[in-house]
Amino acid sequence: MKVDIIMPQMGESIHEGTLIKWHKKKGDRVVKDEIIYEISTDKVDTEIPSPEDGILVDIKVFEQETVEVGTVVAVIETNGEVVSVQSEEKKVEIPSTTQVGGELVDVPMPKMGESIMEGTILKWHKKVGDKVNRDEIIFEISTDKVDTEVPSPVDGTLAEILFDENSTVAVGVAVAKISSRGGFVKPKLEQKIEQDQEREQGKKNLIISNQRKPIVTSNRFYSPLVLSIARTEGISMIELETIPGSGDGGRLSKNDLLNYIQNRKSSSVSFTKTESVSIPSTTKQKNIPGQREEIIPMDNNRQRIMHHMLNSKNTSVHVSAMIEVDMSRIYNFIEKNRDAFSNEGVKLTYMPFISFAVIKGLKEFPLMNASVDGNNIVMKKYINLGIAVAVEPNGLIVPNIKNADERNIRGLAKSIADIGNRARTKKLVPDDIVDGTFSITNYGVFGSLFGTPIINQPEVGILGVGAVTKKPVVVESNGVESIAIKPMMYLSLSHDHRLVDGMLGGKFLKSVKETLENFDTGII
Repeated sequence: MKVDIIMPQMGESIHEGTLIKWHKKKGDRVVKDEIIYEISTDKVDTEIPSPEDGILVDIKVFEQETVEVGTVVAVIETNGEVVSVQSEEKKVEIPSTTQVGGELVDVPMPKMGESIMEGTILKWHKKVGDKVNRDEIIFEISTDKVDTEVPSPVDGTLAEILFDENSTVAVGVAVAKISSRGGFVKPKLEQKIEQDQEREQGKKNLIISNQRKPIVTSNRFYSPLVLSIARTEGISMIELETIPGSGDGGRLSKNDLLNYIQNRKSSSVSFTKTESVSIPSTTKQKNIPGQREEIIPMDNNRQRIMHHMLNSKNTSVHVSAMIEVDMSRIYNFIEKNRDAFSNEGVKLTYMPFISFAVIKGLKEFPLMNASVDGNNIVMKKYINLGIAVAVEPNGLIVPNIKNADERNIRGLAKSIADIGNRARTKKLVPDDIVDGTFSITNYGVFGSLFGTPIINQPEVGILGVGAVTKKPVVVESNGVESIAIKPMMYLSLSHDHRLVDGMLGGKFLKSVKETLENFDTGII
């Protein structure tokens, strides 16, 4: 039976693709899921597997040719169970992967959100040969949105691990295989071949590119993906030409470029317009006894935080304002009612009260709950309140409480505790950290009195909460001033001066202060 191979649609807005490279030639035998060609679109570079076992009997679209989605690019004639694997030196006849006494189940890299196209394996909790139970955690992943743990889809035995820790794998690609119902897998040459192919497929980083067509410079091909990374890292075409490529004909792959960038950063190599190279006289090495410095690579979470903070500083015009708040009323209420709330399963802290006051202020000054889109102001008619959570050993994430304005103090206390616990135990999902409208960060829990937090994009404001400390303050009663000991707290507001001026920021802070100092405890 003849099977048409078509140009796939890699997204709703994608209408065409460029065939970058054929991995097979006419007349070659192909195995189901074996990579047969690569394509490039204005959104992604990716490898396309064969849908069936068979022989590639016709190639209708050639390398560097751009065709519409749905166009037939090749034809496969399907054949029997035995497949051929050819190399330059020999031809080996082998059977398909054999599964004995059970079912071999693929464990794919999960899709953690519509915009998530890949994930990095942080840690394997199981090793090959280990028994696993359905819903038992077998590995951890990191995406550009969230870190999470991935459970086993079935009971069985972990038969294969296809990707090592710190490997970045495309969504949907199998990262492991589980033998269910007590079965086991007979090792075959084809398994090794398929494993190598899956590794190569998973290494494709599906990064959005603004480049519509592949570009050839000095007869050297650069995919949109490579050009996008080069633009992001500030690498000129002149410098790009000097980087060795590991692909066919010296083609520069994504991994070639990323390795070059990493080596350049670690060795402090700088390129000038004349392509001269400046190499420092001393280089740093890891963990050499007696050395005074140690180089520690950032983990994925720290890198995401770094890029997010840099993006925010480069996007928003940060301005900070501070105000002092008398927390006596709330302090006394918490001291009196902490145990009663604890019996209801609610941990009573200052944060629910502060969140409540912030929500009230956002309703009063809705521009604080907006965002900037070019020359437009996006007014949000909902309040998704972000609560920054510190994650050991050195991380930070800002999940948000959806529709926070619909919750009372008890509801806010439960929601704050819930997202905090799920953040620290890696149980967040992407929906928890998107669509926030305003954020609060409580650095006071570590003893800091005040700070100047960085805005969580695309929001226009973030409130910093300092520690509540008892201090002497001047109070006035019936025209008589005196000194009293009060539990006081500093609040700091960082706001985006593109939209929020000092007057609006000041009024918002004053509103939060007045709500906290005059809190109606009867509504709790």
